Amino acid sequence: MITTRLYRDGALVEKDFPVADISDYRAESGCAIWADFVSPDAADLATIEEELELHPLAVEDAIHDHQRPKLDQYDTHFFLAAYDVSLDLETGELRKSEIKAFVTRGALVTVHDGSFDMAKVLERWDNNVELSKYGVAFLLWGLLDVIVDGHFDVVQVLDGQIDDVEDALFDDRPRDKEVARRSYELRKSLVMLRRVVLPMREVVNSLIRRDIEALDNKMAPYFQDVYDHVLRVTEWNESLRDLVSTIVETNIGIQGNRMNLIMKKVTSWAAIIAVPTAITGFFGQNLLFPGFGSGWGVFLSSGLIVVTGAALYLSFKKRDWL
Repeated sequence: MITTRLYRDGALVEKDFPVADISDYRAESGCAIWADFVSPDAADLATIEEELELHPLAVEDAIHDHQRPKLDQYDTHFFLAAYDVSLDLETGELRKSEIKAFVTRGALVTVHDGSFDMAKVLERWDNNVELSKYGVAFLLWGLLDVIVDGHFDVVQVLDGQIDDVEDALFDDRPRDKEVARRSYELRKSLVMLRRVVLPMREVVNSLIRRDIEALDNKMAPYFQDVYDHVLRVTEWNESLRDLVSTIVETNIGIQGNRMNLIMKKVTSWAAIIAVPTAITGFFGQNLLFPGFGSGWGVFLSSGLIVVTGAALYLSFKKRDWL
């Protein structure tokens, strides 16, 4: 599936025109072209390669998936690789959608597998149509702005889920297994997000340089705004990774403290139970002792058990062992 748009002098003038017309429109002054390829094959990209005189290595990167986020510079164009991310709230799984783009002086060509919601990019362009006069720079900004906003939304959701794990960590009812599982899932998602977000700093930083002839310098403040968002997401992600590590360590510490508390209680009760055992064992020997063979001896032994046991209980309670 191929979608095309033509902007001329800051206005959208045509949609869904043939790819073969791109070279003709590029020759016109004041034109900016967008072409979107969904799951293209080698033949589809061969057409656009001829129309825009793309480098074979860039086309090869566009065909093969799992590229690192990057911005490669060639003689006549740039090749961009980036990832849009989303979070499955039920499973906690981080999902990635790979987007690639060719950036030339008069055209932006995007390539993806259809999992990326291009409608958000179109909405961003339509809501900022006054910037369309800046041509390809405007189109590229809208694409990157949507991608980075997606990163920001995901890290914000992860922050909220970490707050939930913190609440579970200090719940009166032990939830150690749940906390450990969710901490692992969150750390895994944050590591995957870091692989996506961290290289974007280099990508956007390259775009805000004023020596890229294909982009209008007047769009530099907008790319700077995207760069600021990338930095915020990166720093936020790093702080959340540290926080998850702290939660894991705290959970282990709480489990250790809980185990020590249980051992104190078990030991204290064992000491209390040992007192009557010792007394009854003593009085059960074949020896004469005070009260032997008489009724008041029963009360004496029982009193010793109660008084001694109560004294031990109060002593342990005072020390917070029970």
